[in-house]
Amino acid sequence: MSIPTLITFIAYFILLLGIGFCFYRRSSSIEDYLLGGRGMGSWVTALSAQASDMSGWLLMGLPGAVYLAGMGKVWIAIGLFIGTVLNWKLVSARLRIYTKKTDTITLPCFFEARFKDPTGLLRIVSAIIILVFFAIYASSGLVATGLLFESTFGVQYHAAVIIGGLVIIVYTFMGGFLAVCWTDLLQGALMVFAIVIVPLLTYQTVGGTEPIVKAMALKNISASLVPQGRTLPVCICMIVSSMAWGLGYFGQPHILVRFMSIKSIRKLRNSTAIAIVWVLLSLTGAVAVGFIGIAMYENLTDGEEQKVFIYMIRDLFNPWFGGILLAAIFSAIMSTIDSQLLVSSSALSEDFYCKAIKKQASEREIVLVGRACVVVISIVALIMAMDRDNTILGIVSYAWGGFGAAFGPLVLFALFSRKTSWQSALAGMVTGTVVLVLWKQIGLSGTMYEIVPGFAANCLTILLVNLLIGQEDERILQEFDEVIKQVGCDKSHQSLVE
Repeated sequence: MSIPTLITFIAYFILLLGIGFCFYRRSSSIEDYLLGGRGMGSWVTALSAQASDMSGWLLMGLPGAVYLAGMGKVWIAIGLFIGTVLNWKLVSARLRIYTKKTDTITLPCFFEARFKDPTGLLRIVSAIIILVFFAIYASSGLVATGLLFESTFGVQYHAAVIIGGLVIIVYTFMGGFLAVCWTDLLQGALMVFAIVIVPLLTYQTVGGTEPIVKAMALKNISASLVPQGRTLPVCICMIVSSMAWGLGYFGQPHILVRFMSIKSIRKLRNSTAIAIVWVLLSLTGAVAVGFIGIAMYENLTDGEEQKVFIYMIRDLFNPWFGGILLAAIFSAIMSTIDSQLLVSSSALSEDFYCKAIKKQASEREIVLVGRACVVVISIVALIMAMDRDNTILGIVSYAWGGFGAAFGPLVLFALFSRKTSWQSALAGMVTGTVVLVLWKQIGLSGTMYEIVPGFAANCLTILLVNLLIGQEDERILQEFDEVIKQVGCDKSHQSLVE
């Protein structure tokens, strides 16, 4: 165990817990606790959204996949970059205005209010989907925590999972959305610093591109973006399957809630630019770490490939500076888990407790229920993370695909389709989720990433049901028109100011 690295980690933990306590008294209302009072600025919104997006898989899962498979996994990064850009450009402004118009602070409540669902099924089913897939998603971060602490400090895997989980639970429990966003600002800056500086320095250490190419040839790792030795249809399927990660962005509740929290859509222009630059640097750095690792380390398999970034830091940097860089990995993990815990908490407290169990609950009571839910969900994720045989990227891909297939089309139709009814939305969401789960369980994920058939089935179902039961409620149609008009007015005003 390195004492300087341990000191760095402890100092970092204290800082995060301090932020949680700092915002404890500022989270007195449920809107403050779950949405920060809709007062977030450009930098906080951008870095919080991207830090919560790129979890431990960015610094561990993606480099590990590139280390094993080479150029073929670069399509994942390309798809994620395109998805990020489209999400900020197409979804952010409309979602911010529409959720304010409908006075909703969670995605399930927005679906219910947007389509005026009289049964409450849209809210209930979407809240259940959030709880199931976020439990899976959060467990991936705790697996990454266990691997990080095990490699860095020699802590036994299961103990490492529990220690990391407790830190995350405490500051999320205390500070809510404000604590999560402000810690994400710090974590996002630290993450991009680490993922840029490490490959730049290690690239010089290995001697440039030539040793990497030679090592790839020696290990028979693909150096081509186009899969070799495959028929054209198979190549297309493999590329589409990898790039389809980008489809997931439209349905990720922990990212979409950032759009809902920004102070005004006029700040979104700056946030969009910051987010795009951040994700471009981060994905490029993560891919570079994987390729450089091929030349630096031999035969990392059975999960060890996920530690290539950790090994680089351990072997090439002094313990003090290395401690800061390793803290960036923990930042990536925590910045996603804290957001997932908070959204899951909102699903239980706002979408179930407040709407179905006790409609007259006070603000203080709902906040307390929300905090209790953070603990409950964390325990479930901790139990799931105890199986160390799970790969980070494998867990994330299933949860990411689940949200993309269930909510992605629903969000797009809610924001861009005037005629979609609540029946169409519910049918599409259920169909997309069922198709995704069946595709995964049958074992077809090796042929095509399950988000593709799930997303397509969701869209097709909504379109078909719309033909039979289209939206005819004049109140809903008028509200949609008012939102679209406001989006146009706000953008025009922003252009005049600039």
